[in-house]
Amino acid sequence: MKRSRINDIMAEADAMIRHHGFTLPAFAYWTPEQFAARAGDARHVIDARCGWDITDYGAGRYDEMGLFLFTLRNGLLSDLQKGGGMCYAEKLLISKQDQLSPMHTHALKAEDIINRGGATLVVELYGSDDDGNFAEDRGGRVWLDGIAHDYAPGEKLRLPPGASVTLRPGDWHAFWGDGGDVLIGEVSTVNDDETDNIFREPIGRFAAIEEDVAPTHLLVSDYAERLPAA
Repeated sequence: MKRSRINDIMAEADAMIRHHGFTLPAFAYWTPEQFAARAGDARHVIDARCGWDITDYGAGRYDEMGLFLFTLRNGLLSDLQKGGGMCYAEKLLISKQDQLSPMHTHALKAEDIINRGGATLVVELYGSDDDGNFAEDRGGRVWLDGIAHDYAPGEKLRLPPGASVTLRPGDWHAFWGDGGDVLIGEVSTVNDDETDNIFREPIGRFAAIEEDVAPTHLLVSDYAERLPAA
């Protein structure tokens, strides 16, 4: 993805988030230079990979297959492993109309996916086989607004604004906006985007960036290269 396109997506996403009554934290608006100057104070933000995250899954077709994310807060895997401390995460996502977030599951993360506003969010579901692999012939159980729901393989849930689904490890899912763009909330256990996204197809989690202009704000995938180490 071109950096200029990423900068535009950030501005568009910020406007949509504000339209629905949410405001991003102050560090969201730091310039790269401000972030570098405050890296010591922001060490948890950096280590937990909070911040802007825009991906085309390496396919180069963002409007067809992509996702905007902003990680608001996140614990560390070490806390989750010891069963104490900051074992939770929260994100805002934007799924554009007909923009696919492709079929995937998580080995560790359980998550609530919440339609915070906009159009209808469609979530397509499949279960896992006994080894945790995608199973085209298996369903499973999720919770819709806390109410148990047994889904058939390939079932497409339609979540209007205010509705939510709770997914557990092994629930394979893809999603997209239907009828317009959707602002999504995600509340989960600790989020590890480096290792805990298991895609059905062999695709990447992060975009390759073409640096045609300077970044307005850093992506989480920029931190390792552009910010000083601890």
